Amino acid sequence: MSLEAFLAALAERTAAPGGGAAAAAGCALGAALAEMAARYAGRDDEAARAAALRGEALQLGEADRAAYAPVLDALALAADDPERPVRLAAAKAAAADVPLAIAEAAAEAAELSRALARAGNRSLVGDALAGADIAAGACRAAARLVEINLAGARDDPRVERARAAVARAAG
Repeated sequence: MSLEAFLAALAERTAAPGGGAAAAAGCALGAALAEMAARYAGRDDEAARAAALRGEALQLGEADRAAYAPVLDALALAADDPERPVRLAAAKAAAADVPLAIAEAAAEAAELSRALARAGNRSLVGDALAGADIAAGACRAAARLVEINLAGARDDPRVERARAAVARAAG
């Protein structure tokens, strides 16, 4: 799907793609900028890791749509259906895994971008820092989705993992 088509799909009055897919795209953008900065600096290991993060983010963006479908199914149940609250809570808990993976990948992309801004090609500092900022924003967005999905389960360790990813991404 082209970027234009993706943005049009985000703007539609549909549940998916939504915030998770957008966060994954932000992660991929940040990783791509890190990859470019690493390639210009001749840092092949960092370029390979950034490329892997970019690919992972794109896969997670696709997975987000499927992960949220059970939540939509539970929401479609009648409000007085006794199964609705149980199914909704279970679906939201399961749906938190994908945005958590996005947050953690984005945190790594932000860290990598920041490191390349410090030690990479001086001409690419702005691009590396842009990658770090975009990835950090994607991380915050994905972590917020984790917190929303797990609002009824504050003791779930995934909430703390999401918060830790945000701290890492912030530098």
